[in-house]
Amino acid sequence: MKLRKRFFGRSVHAIAPDLIGATLLVNGVGGVIVEVEAYHHTDPAAHSYNGMTERNAVMFGPPGYVYVYRSYGIHWCLNFVCEADGSASAVLIRALQPTHGLPQMRRRRCVSEERNLCSGPGKLAQALGITHAQNGLALDKPPFELHARKFKPDISVGVRIGITKAADEPWRYGLHGSPYLSRRFET
Repeated sequence: MKLRKRFFGRSVHAIAPDLIGATLLVNGVGGVIVEVEAYHHTDPAAHSYNGMTERNAVMFGPPGYVYVYRSYGIHWCLNFVCEADGSASAVLIRALQPTHGLPQMRRRRCVSEERNLCSGPGKLAQALGITHAQNGLALDKPPFELHARKFKPDISVGVRIGITKAADEPWRYGLHGSPYLSRRFET
């Protein structure tokens, strides 16, 4: 079953764990989502916290769209806009278990080890061919395909990675024990 925009019109904190086990494809390349982080508009670590800018404007629009930004001016990062129009909350897609289009991912990433293809938000974006060109596109239309998970996964919960504001919030979710995570969860 494909996930539609209405799936994203709920709390970012409900959507984030519900994405674990879903399958994300971009032009037929992708895999199973194994790690995400939630960013609510009231969260000082969210790009939307200080209001709308040209960079984050898509976050303030309706749910079910893609927000792409550059991290540290180097890596593209893929986010899914959530909650009601104007809420400006999003889920960062941190890691995938690659299942579709591995040859394209290996070419784009210049690595052969499957575990290193999508084990971090920058790696994932590079492997899927994500750039600012996808910013603002709908998740339920090409080049994106998003399929609901087929199983109820065992989900690990922990603090987010690489931030200094609200760093202790347990808003990082991952597939328990997955070797494709960007970083293991503390036990």
